[in-house]
Order: sequence, then structure tokens, then C-alpha cells
Amino acid sequence: MSTVGILLSAFVLSVTALTVFIWTQRRGLFERSASGAEVIFAPGEIGRAEDPASGVVPTADNEELLLRARADASTAPLVFFFFCCAFAWLLVASAAGLTASIKLHEPDWLTGQPWLTFGRIRTIHLNAVAYGWAPMAGLGIALFIIPRLLKTELVGARYAFLGAALWNAALIAGLGAIAAGFSDGLEWLEIPWQIDILFVIGGALVGLPLALTLLQRRVDHLYVSVWYMGCALFWFPVLFLIGNMPGLHHGVQQAAMNWWFGHNVLGLFYTPLALASVYYFLPKIVGRPVQSYNLSLLGFWGLAFFYGQVGGHHLIGGPVPGWLITLSIVQSVMMVVPVAAFTVNQYQTLKGHLGTIITSPTLRFIGLGGLMYTASSVQGSVEALRSVNAVTHFTHFTVAHAHLGLYGFVTMVFFGAIYFITPRITGREWPSQALIAAHFWLATVGIAVYFVSLTIGGWLQGLAMLDETRPFIESVTLMAPYLKARSVGGALMGLGHVVFVLHFVLLLAGRSEGRTRPTLLATR
Repeated sequence: MSTVGILLSAFVLSVTALTVFIWTQRRGLFERSASGAEVIFAPGEIGRAEDPASGVVPTADNEELLLRARADASTAPLVFFFFCCAFAWLLVASAAGLTASIKLHEPDWLTGQPWLTFGRIRTIHLNAVAYGWAPMAGLGIALFIIPRLLKTELVGARYAFLGAALWNAALIAGLGAIAAGFSDGLEWLEIPWQIDILFVIGGALVGLPLALTLLQRRVDHLYVSVWYMGCALFWFPVLFLIGNMPGLHHGVQQAAMNWWFGHNVLGLFYTPLALASVYYFLPKIVGRPVQSYNLSLLGFWGLAFFYGQVGGHHLIGGPVPGWLITLSIVQSVMMVVPVAAFTVNQYQTLKGHLGTIITSPTLRFIGLGGLMYTASSVQGSVEALRSVNAVTHFTHFTVAHAHLGLYGFVTMVFFGAIYFITPRITGREWPSQALIAAHFWLATVGIAVYFVSLTIGGWLQGLAMLDETRPFIESVTLMAPYLKARSVGGALMGLGHVVFVLHFVLLLAGRSEGRTRPTLLATR
């Protein structure tokens, strides 16, 4: 089949499938009320925010609030453990990332130990984020949300405890192997496959309680957040097993698989967990159902239809079939469909409640994260085009884009969710308004400096490499000021993480004892 035929077939199939899906939904795509969107609220809750206090005290006459309280109690110790692990890996990843960043413009710094060389410390940073901070935070959030949405207690929490312990043991072993120079040599897949067996067992044990809880649900309708989280927990094992199967992929096929995994672990694991969080916490914070429930489902199916092959655009110019690259570009551009659905829905839901961003710690982080989802996704669609990719490929531009997605979007949403959940699993409010504000602004300014500097520098770097009249070393030296700015941005983000963890420790130490009012950022 010709490239044109493949393009047209993929396009027609995707659009037809989405058209059929939309047609099967209730009439009125922008309908203001839908019963499916209201299942996250107990009777009488619509119009009242549940943020950021540690929860309304349930009364005997409100069965749903009692069920929610029991669900929270059943998940509290487990979610607390996941969050503690997430905090630890966040600090490890921050230290390793800042070290790697500084070494890009100070290559003679910390050269005495092999494990501190750029190739190893940067890989430690990536894996500490990819298998430490992000999954521990995301799965902890999922374990909190899903029993609430299913209106039942978590079943089999002990399996998840064991699974989390094995997962963290595997990560410690994996990072130790990388530090010692043992690696499978593929980005995102560096940890030796022998250690990956522990990840598989641990991940299966973590997912088991969620499956058992789903079987015990007390609801007929599954809210869209359950769809996102459930599919993330199905997609990731498939990705991980195929990506790490020893001897299964060779040569060019291995390269294609590598970017299939690398891109999809972001789009089909972290992204669904983050979007599920937005669709749950945003309505709870503003006290109204999501504006269009059908648009939320359109966003889910659009992600499922279009994201699977977008990683191929990282292989433009490589020895891979042209039709595969073209299909990947088409899929990347078509991602504007689910992104537009989410963006419109988020704006319409927030309309009339934007002032809540001033006061709510959770909404401030989640609102920014949702905005960065739109920005990073649109940028990714543009970057996949051959004309743009010719400049940005093999430059720091792609590093900026990756951090906008995984940090600006996913991590910011996870931060906001943790601010919401922690008081409900510890029974204590956050102690300091100032520390929340400091964390937000350090993280926001840090990622802004990081992203802008590498985007500008990366584009100039690409132009310099394409200019045959300029020596290659010029494309290296011109990046020096931008790499220093990158380290400044990374240092600000890292300082924000230290503030975040310190604030969590103060909460556990009882510094908020006696506080009866929720910790708001400001009074409107």
C-alpha cells in the first residue's frame, strides 16, 4: 500500500470511529447537565466545594458520605505509604537531575566517581522520575480516588503494600545497577531485564486490589476517571512487558519499539492518571459537575485512538519505513482532537469559578497542569511535522518539550492532588499557607525558566547544525548560556520540592495541630 493510501486509511478510520462514538452518545455534546457527571457528588453536595478541608463530617442520614469516609479510611495507610515513597524519589530525582544539568556546562565537575558521570547520573534521574516519583504518586492518587468513585472500601490493600515494597526494591536495585555501569542501553528501558521481573510482580500486586475493588463496586455507572485510571493500569503492563522482553527486538525494530515505549509510557500511563485526577478534583473543588460529560468521554477515546503510534516521529530520518513515520505524524496531529475536547471542557467547567484559583492550593496546581497539557500536546503535534522536526531533532528543544509534559502537566497535577488528599488520609491540615505558595511559585518559575531557555537555545542549536558553513562546535558553544539558565530553572524546581517535602514533614510532626480552618492561599 502506498504512503498516501495508509495516510488516508488511518485518517478515515480514526475520524469514522470517533463519529460513530459521538453519535452513540446522548444528544447535546455541550449539554450542561448529565447524570454521569454527577456521580462524584453526594446528595446536596453540588454547589459546595470540598477543598481543601480534610472532609465533611458524615452524618447518619447521608449514606454516601458515610461510604466515602469508609473508602478513605480503607485507603489511608496505603496511600500514605505510596506518598512517602513518592516524596523520597522526588528528592533523589531532583538531586540527580540538577547534577546532570550542571555537568552540561561544567563538565569537569564531580568527575572522580564513575557513577557521577553525565551518562549515569542523567539516567538515574530519568529512572527515578519514570519509575519512582511519577508511578508512586500517580498510583497513590488512583488508590485514593477509585474506591471513592466505586463507593466501596478498598479490597486487598495488603497486596498493594507488598507490591509497592517489591517495586521500590526493584527501583533501588535498578538505580544501583545503572550507577555501577550495568544497563540494557535503551532510553527509558535502561534497568536490566532481570530486575524488571520484580517490577512486573510488584506492579501486578498493586493492580490486584483495584481490580478486586472494581468487582465489589456499589455503582452502576463508571465515572470517566475510572476509565482513565483503569486503562492506564491495563496499558502500562502491556508496554512494560513488550519493551523489556529479552531477545524479542533487534536492530531497527528495537529502535522503533524503544520510542513506541518511551512515548506511550507518558501518553498511556502518566497522562491518563493525571487526566483522571483533573476530572475528579476540579469538579470537587469548584462544586459543580464537569461541563460536558460527553466531551470528557470524547477526550478519553481520542487519546486511546490516536496516541498509540505517535512515538515514531522521533525516528524521522532513520532507517525505518517511510509509511511508519508518516502514520506517526498523522497520529500526532490528530491528538488535537482529545486535547481540544479536554481544553474546552476544563475552561467551561471553570467558567464563573476562576477566582477559586486564588484560594485553592489544589486548583492552582491542577489548573496550571491542565493548561500545560494543552500547551505540551499542541507543541508535540507541531514538533512532529517534518519541517519542524528537521530543526528540533537531536537538540535540547525536545528536552524542553518532554519536561513541559512530564513536569508542567503530570507533576503539577500530582502536586495538586496530593494537597487535596493528604489532609484526608492524615486527619491534619497543611500547616503553612506560605510554604504552599512558595512551592507553587518555585515550581512554576523554575519550569518556565527551564522550558523557555531550552526551547530558544534548542531551536538555535538546530539551525546551527543545519548550516553547513558553521562548524559543529559552534552549535555546542552557543548553548552554554541556555544550559546555565536550565540549571537555574532546575535549581528553583528542586528547591520547590525541598519546600514541599519539608511541609509534609511539618504536617506529620503536628505543626498544624489545633488548626480548625482549611489552609487556603488567600481570602477572596
